[in-house]
Amino acid sequence: MDLESRGLPSGFVASTEFIEAAEAQGNSLGIKPASVFVPHPIQDRSDAEMAELARTAIESIVSLVAKSK
Repeated sequence: MDLESRGLPSGFVASTEFIEAAEAQGNSLGIKPASVFVPHPIQDRSDAEMAELARTAIESIVSLVAKSK
């Protein structure tokens, strides 16, 4: 919200565990931030699994950035 208020496009990437929390936080702040959600959990994944998550999500993340401009 701070970045957006300064004219800087923003968004975030989080795991699906945080979909409801992100929506609730956005509602409480009166914003709907651009977001990309990847499968949960994250912390116990191997490097190879994290690389695959990144490959799967990269197009959505690039689209998020492109829409923000």
